[in-house]
Order: sequence, then C-alpha cells, then structure tokens
Amino acid sequence: MKFKQILSIVLISGATSLASIWGYNRWIGNPHPTFSQSDGKTPVNYANFVDRSGNIAAPVDFTQAAEAASPAVVHIKTKIPAQQVDNRLPRRGNSIFDEFFGDGFGEMFGGRQRMIIPEQRASGSGVLISEDGYIVTNNHVISDGKGGLAAEINVTLANKQSYKAKVIGNDPSTDLAVLKIDGKNLPFLLYGNSDNVKIGQWVLAIGYPLNLEATVTAGIVSAKARSLSINSRQSQTPVESFLQTDAAVNQGNSGGALINTNGELIGINSAIASPTGYYSGYSYAIPVNLVKKTVNDLIKFGSVQRAYLGIQYPNESLSEEERIKRGIKIGEGVYVVDVAKDGAAAAAGIKAGDIITKINGEKISTGAEMVGMVATYAIGDKVTIEYKRNDKLYTTTLTLKGSPGTYTAQVDAILDKLGAEFKTIEKSTASKLGIRGGVEVKNIGDGLIGDQTRMKNGFVITKVGNTNITSVEEFKKAISQAGNSTTLEGVYPGYDGVYIYSLNDINK
Repeated sequence: MKFKQILSIVLISGATSLASIWGYNRWIGNPHPTFSQSDGKTPVNYANFVDRSGNIAAPVDFTQAAEAASPAVVHIKTKIPAQQVDNRLPRRGNSIFDEFFGDGFGEMFGGRQRMIIPEQRASGSGVLISEDGYIVTNNHVISDGKGGLAAEINVTLANKQSYKAKVIGNDPSTDLAVLKIDGKNLPFLLYGNSDNVKIGQWVLAIGYPLNLEATVTAGIVSAKARSLSINSRQSQTPVESFLQTDAAVNQGNSGGALINTNGELIGINSAIASPTGYYSGYSYAIPVNLVKKTVNDLIKFGSVQRAYLGIQYPNESLSEEERIKRGIKIGEGVYVVDVAKDGAAAAAGIKAGDIITKINGEKISTGAEMVGMVATYAIGDKVTIEYKRNDKLYTTTLTLKGSPGTYTAQVDAILDKLGAEFKTIEKSTASKLGIRGGVEVKNIGDGLIGDQTRMKNGFVITKVGNTNITSVEEFKKAISQAGNSTTLEGVYPGYDGVYIYSLNDINK
C-alpha cells in the first residue's frame, strides 16, 4: 500500500513537471503570446515590453541629470521703466488727420496726445555656459518689445544669489542673447550635440515657469527641424530649425535648458504651440549646435556673422496645387525658387529649379533643415552641395557669403503687390526733413499699401522693419528680405511726427 502511494506521488510529480515545462515554453518562452479569436477579430496582446529572457524594460532615471543641470539654470527678471509718449498729430484741416480722427479732434486736445506707459516687468530663464558668468537666453526674454533691450536685467541663481547682468550681444534672427554676470566658479552646463538627437529620445526641460522656483519636466523629442515663422516677428531674416518636444514648457521657461539624460545641453527652450498661451502639448527649443555658433559670434564680435547660400525656397505652407505646378516632391530636397544674382549659390552654378539634396554629405529634406545646417557655418566656409537638375545629380563646392544677395524677380513681384511707385528723395529734401534719406511713395493704387494701410501719396519711407533705408535700392533689398510681415516707418513733409504702417502677406 505504501509502495502504491509513493508511485502515485512520483507519477503526479512527473506529470506536474511536464505540465510546467510545457507551460513555460508556451507562455514564458514566448514573451508576446497572441490569442487566436474565433470571431475573426485581430489578436491582441498587452503592450508592456518583455524581452525573450522575460526581463521587463527598466525605467529611465532622470534624477542624476536633473541634479547636475538644475544649478546651472537661472531665473532672469527684467524691468522697463514707465514711459511718457508724446504723439504730435498733424495740424487740424490736414486730410490725413481728418481721415484718422475726424474734424475738430485736434482742436479739442491741442493737436497733441500724452499718455503714460506704466513700468513693465517680465521674467524668463537662462543657462550658465561658463564658470565666469556667461549666460545664454532668448532675445525676447531681455527685449523691450520694440526692438530695444530692457533697461534692467537681474539674474538669480538656484542658490538665491542675485546679480545685475549686462548684455554682451543679442540676435533676433535666432532669438538668442548672451548675458554676463560677475562671478567665479559658477555651475555651468556642458554642450551636447543636437545633430545626434533622435526622435523619441528622452529629454528634460528646466526653467522658471509662471514665476515658480526651478522646475524640471520630462518628455521626448517628437520632431526635428521645425519652422514656426515666429522669429519673423522680430527679424527680417529669421532662422528657425527647432527641436519639438512634449516636455511641459510654459511662460517663463523661455531661455531655459533642454537637456538629455546625460545632463548635456541640447537646446534652449524658446516657444510653445498653444491656443491659450499656456502649455498644450508641444514646445520648441533652439538646437544647441546653432546656439554654439551664435553665442561664439556674439561674444567675439558682438553680432552674428551669418552665412548665406543666396537662394529662395518655398514656404512650408505652400499649397499642394502649387507644389504640383512646380514639380516639387515632398522630402526630395529643397526646391530652389530663385537664386540671388550676387549670392553664393549663383557663383557655384546653382539655378532656379534645382533641388538641393545634401550639404556636406548630410541629407536635407526641408527648408528648415537647410537653414539650421547653414546657420552653424561661418562666412567664407566652403561647403559641398549636392543638387538635382532634370533628374540628374550634380555636386559643386560653394563658398558661403555674408549677405543673402538680391533677387530681381522677387523684388519686382513684391513691388507690384505693394501697388505704388517709389522714388529716392533729393538730398536737399532729406536735409529739410532732418533725415539722412528716404523713399517717396507715389501713385498709390490697388495693392497691399492701399488695401492694408491709410498711407497717402508723398509719404517718405525711412525704415523697413528694423532696417534704415535711404534709397530705392536699399528699399528693394530690405523689402525682399522682410518675410511675410513688416512695417514701413517714415514721415510726411510738412507735418510733425513719425508714422508706422504695418504690411502683411508680402511674400505669399
């Protein structure tokens, strides 16, 4: 009887072992089992990652990177003092004045308006890049909003030490600025390499959002070489090739650090895509390779020594109909719409209709990629350009120039859209007006000026955007580089004051 019991136990144990082995091979040996369903639906499986050995993927640890980088991210506070605006209006009875304000307005107020713009305060973030106090931040963080700089800039470190900062240089085109504080042995971030950044990799955003203390958020890189046309608000020659992430960034994060999990700086946080003004899912950072070039130029020269190819390329929002008409294929390369007659590309033999596919062996698919790449080079650098013409590949060596050049066809098209005639004023007229020179607007008809402004014949343009102009040639060059929106600033002979007119849809 005892023998039968022992035999039963042995048989049951053996059967159990065989069942266990079979079950392991069936389920554990295959870490992603699928379930066949008789109803014809697609088999499903759990989404966790388990490798062939049954190991679950370990979570990424951000603590070391955050601890290393946070002390080098600073809080920037700016102050713009109160200002009194004295707007001298043209004398009563002038047709311009009557159209703007109606008869009698000037008499009531003595032809003059005064108002006080109250003191303005703002805050953002910055990143220490050297132990002796150099800081990189966004241009819009230290701007006064009118093309100038804030009157007072204060920097507070993570350890609560505060410093007065001075501006070493700023560049509206890239939306970058360099500040300097007097300090020694300060914490600073090491540069990474934004060319090595991969879509899907983890990143951390560090800054001072909404006037909070230093805040760290995590996300992934969701896209590269994004163009938002946001820098055209402050520059006629915007440079944009943003890293897009889903790390939470809010007002006040501007100028802060985007780092990788090694704690290296790979970008400067600059913008958010948001219908509300607050974080809605996507944020944008300036790649650190572009930051390095810009910072070095600002420290060494006080301004950016920007290199140009000297080509025009389609706007990212070009319609599908227009792409088909021009034979442009998405992802094939950058289509050359026009070549500046005095630019680098023309000298290298590139023509309108060519498609640039590589720069120095690096494939490019979009205009933003091309702009971001070229912006890291210096004037005089030689680069190899691979381009396609009539479905044949060609290679040429091009020497980058310090000017984008002029585009005859583009300028003519823009002038037609403006709907007016332009004439360089005489030196004697300029002297009477107290200006160096300018361009008189005549015969305003159908066009952007007539449709979008109340400009009158005889207006003398002295400035396009932030660029002073004294002749028609300078006006043509400035308006061709103005982007889709700009302002025309100038005077009316015989009347006091400066007038500014806004123009939109210039290059559409």
